[in-house]
Amino acid sequence: MKVIIAEKPDQGAKLAAPYQSVKKTGYIEIKKTAQFPKGAYITWAVGHLCELVPPEVYDPKWKTWKLDTLPILPSKFQHQISKGKGKQFQVIKKLVQQSNVTEIIMAGDAGREGELIVRLIIDQCNVQKPLKRLWLSSLTRKAVEEGFRSLKTEEQTRPLYFEALSRSCADWLVGMNASRVYTLLLQKKGVSDVFSTGRVQTPTLALIVKREQEIEDFKPEPFWEVTATFIVEGKEFKGVWHKDGDKRIKTAELANKIAMFCKGKQATIVDVKKEEKRFKPPFLYTLSSLQTVSNQRYRYSPKKTLDIAQKLYVKGFISYPRTDSPYVTKGEAFTFPTILETLSTKPEYASYFPLPVSTLIGNPRFVNDQKVTDHYAIIPTEQVPDLEKLTKEEKNIYDLVVRSLLAAHEEDALVDTTKVETLVDNRATFQSKGKVVKQLGWRKIIQTNKREKDQELPALEVGNNGQVKHIETKESVTQPPKRYTEGQLINVMKTAGKQVTDQELEKVLMESQGLGTEATRAGIITILKDRGYMTVTKNIVYPTEKGRLLIEALGASLLTSAEMTAKWEQRLREIGKGEASPAIFMDQTKKLVTHILDEASRQSLSWDFSKFDTSSMQKKPKRGKRRSASVGKCPGCGGSILDKGTFYGCSQYQSHQCKFTISKVILGKKIRQKDVKKLLKDGKTEMIEGFIKDEKTFNAALVWNKEQNKITFLV
Repeated sequence: MKVIIAEKPDQGAKLAAPYQSVKKTGYIEIKKTAQFPKGAYITWAVGHLCELVPPEVYDPKWKTWKLDTLPILPSKFQHQISKGKGKQFQVIKKLVQQSNVTEIIMAGDAGREGELIVRLIIDQCNVQKPLKRLWLSSLTRKAVEEGFRSLKTEEQTRPLYFEALSRSCADWLVGMNASRVYTLLLQKKGVSDVFSTGRVQTPTLALIVKREQEIEDFKPEPFWEVTATFIVEGKEFKGVWHKDGDKRIKTAELANKIAMFCKGKQATIVDVKKEEKRFKPPFLYTLSSLQTVSNQRYRYSPKKTLDIAQKLYVKGFISYPRTDSPYVTKGEAFTFPTILETLSTKPEYASYFPLPVSTLIGNPRFVNDQKVTDHYAIIPTEQVPDLEKLTKEEKNIYDLVVRSLLAAHEEDALVDTTKVETLVDNRATFQSKGKVVKQLGWRKIIQTNKREKDQELPALEVGNNGQVKHIETKESVTQPPKRYTEGQLINVMKTAGKQVTDQELEKVLMESQGLGTEATRAGIITILKDRGYMTVTKNIVYPTEKGRLLIEALGASLLTSAEMTAKWEQRLREIGKGEASPAIFMDQTKKLVTHILDEASRQSLSWDFSKFDTSSMQKKPKRGKRRSASVGKCPGCGGSILDKGTFYGCSQYQSHQCKFTISKVILGKKIRQKDVKKLLKDGKTEMIEGFIKDEKTFNAALVWNKEQNKITFLV
């Protein structure tokens, strides 16, 4: 008899589906089959069924938060059954301890976390029985049956357990010690909130705060451009003045002089360059790239995308989503014609068939056995669903995955680009860019969201003559860096904050590096939101005052170093490959903890938080819901104005239907709490710099206009 331990109940049901079985409480009994001659039991965890014990279990002195009890460094880590999950654990324990059970099959998700979850359960059951590992990249009936026929030995996947365990214990050590030391030291400075820190979450927060600081420090500068409309050989087109490639003119006076000089003058074509650009189909999806695109297209948060993809995986419609590889194996590529044949019968995709590329075998852009590690790219399985039975959200994510596979079987997109240089009166040079789409190729399946700025130019040749028909100047202003969207934040984490070009990004996103893993990045972003360090407004990420204060306190600490954390992730991956020692890694982690504690004590001597509003940073009450601190009196009804996360709103919204609100971002400028307090108290803020409207910046004070019952600008 064998016991199969899955990670979740629905996953257990999928593993039992190909066989005759009976549902019991907490497990499924598989009847005798050719594959299981003596039958089998399929049971499951409920997510993380085991957890690390709290500090006080190791030593009672660690229960109370005190500086003199740090560092917290257990000699050996212990686990316990998570609260509320004891009943299911007892089901598993009873099954695996049965005398007729001779083998345990670990069937958690085929990745690091799945390995950790199931092995910890077996360890807590205190059994020593032969182990095998079920490793699946999809949950179709065919994949399940094949998976049980080709089980891995437990030795093959044991390094992944060491990787996940090392990551879990290291995160516990860093988080437990750093959170306590910074919370306690900040309390001495009168900041009484609880400050959670982490090996991955803190450098991620530092990147968000750094971008916000870059925006605040940015000094907008006006510039002008001169655009001419030409008539050459009876053909009309536009060009922009430039000097050595620079189109920006620093003064209005110079721009007007150029325009006046060129008005009505002769124009001659002095250079024409034509080039055919070839755009290959996008890579198949990794989890990061799927999260990025779904956020861009549907504004789904990274966690929401992962949750939806996980549902589609468990239903058997797509392959395992927590993958960092954009490639598939030859074996998978051989199944594509069958999958595509089924997809061709769906009205949503029928118009794209027949596809010009019949097979991806031999195409290294998509098929590369050597570059598939734990899992291949996210692809639709041969189990194609009735799309009308999917939820709208499931349909959207499934559609993205399907279209990536269809696009991979399409031709390249071909675009002819033309660059024309026009000389006016032998002195002023104008540049025109144009394009003609020669072949849509894969772009008829996946429409890009990039704005096409280039005009369609007429046929022009060097030596053609004409004149300037019209000329105009346009004033613009330099723009600050943009805040991240949630989807972009996933990429920022993956590149460990490195600034990369679009061309480099494609390559970097295929490499295993950065902050966190494919499976954990969405969770880190959720933690930053839940702990009050960042907010998301209209898909744009903003650090909170609390988040900014923490990063200010940390300064140049190793805790904020994205590069160092990325190196740690690389070391953890080496442990997962059996190439590095978990013991050495944990020793290094303990040394880091000691360094962090010493560093925090030194930093605290020079802390100055006078520029921060710390009134809202208070400890959460032990019971009940946390109350928001009032920032002032409502000018509408006299109630209290509270911090609601993404805006400030009246406490009497429900009782008196008072709808007074103040957005935290007005015309691209973040409004600080101190400004809101002054507005509510005095009816007017100090002068605020950096509002942006119609690409122009201006400075203004915010004023409460009683007559109009709204906030206005005083320039």
